[in-house]
Amino acid sequence: MIEGVSLFEIMSLTTILFFIGIYGFLTRTNLIAMLMSLELMVNAEAINFVAINKYLSPAVLQGQVFSLFIIALAAAETALALAIILHLYRLTTTIDVKEVEELKY
Repeated sequence: MIEGVSLFEIMSLTTILFFIGIYGFLTRTNLIAMLMSLELMVNAEAINFVAINKYLSPAVLQGQVFSLFIIALAAAETALALAIILHLYRLTTTIDVKEVEELKY
């Protein structure tokens, strides 16, 4: 137990965050909001890595290293996705998914 917080509580929180991200990704039509939901899911999994590592083997820093790797990949993925979204906006002047699907160019 980490100062009064059990593993069950941490896993419950990250599960809720992950499913909020899934809900946001499936219900939003704005590409930026979808990207934010995807980042929420990725960060929930990074918290899981750290929490499980802290409870199973606190002397080894594998969970923290995996989390840093996940954060680095998420930053690269966000930069690439924002570049694609900006290019799409310049082509179509919209970032709404339904409007972009209707356009044939």
